[in-house]
Amino acid sequence: MTTLTPLYHLAAEQKSAEVTDWAARIAWVVGLFVFIALVYWLMRQGWKWRASLQSGLPELPATPEGFAGDEVLLTLQGRYHASTTAGQWLDRIVAHGLGTRSRTELTLTARGLEVVRPGAADFFVPAEALREARLDKALAGKVLPEGGLLIITWAHGGTLIDSGFRSDHAAEHQAWVDAVNHLTSTTTEGTAR
Repeated sequence: MTTLTPLYHLAAEQKSAEVTDWAARIAWVVGLFVFIALVYWLMRQGWKWRASLQSGLPELPATPEGFAGDEVLLTLQGRYHASTTAGQWLDRIVAHGLGTRSRTELTLTARGLEVVRPGAADFFVPAEALREARLDKALAGKVLPEGGLLIITWAHGGTLIDSGFRSDHAAEHQAWVDAVNHLTSTTTEGTAR
């Protein structure tokens, strides 16, 4: 019969080799940080390139004088996710700060839609520029449950734009769809006459 060496004797005899090649480890860590910095720099260059491609988009309209005195149809507090070329949910528009996600406060009146974004550029969409509103689940890489995004389509400088918003209270989305679509139908009827 053979005797088995107890496992604790085997474990006690084997030792890990001392780590003595610190220069190689430091070189790998520095190389990793350089690689990460390069990736971020390339992403920033891509963002700038996209903005230069979209430089033909005119400046965003400012809120008109006396807008605060208009009768408010609806207000919404939530998040602004992005704006894309209409129908192209991944073609983010970054010109004039439209690609910047932020908190938002929306105000809808008969004159149009005011978008106030703390920390980003505010803009105004005249009622004549509004085309439609709908509920969707994805825009510019942001995917939510079905109906989780309020998408407002509007025209600006010959380009149709989809802007995505998410209310703090998602139950408000349908009222916004109804109000914007009603406003666009009355605006187009008024201009047709």
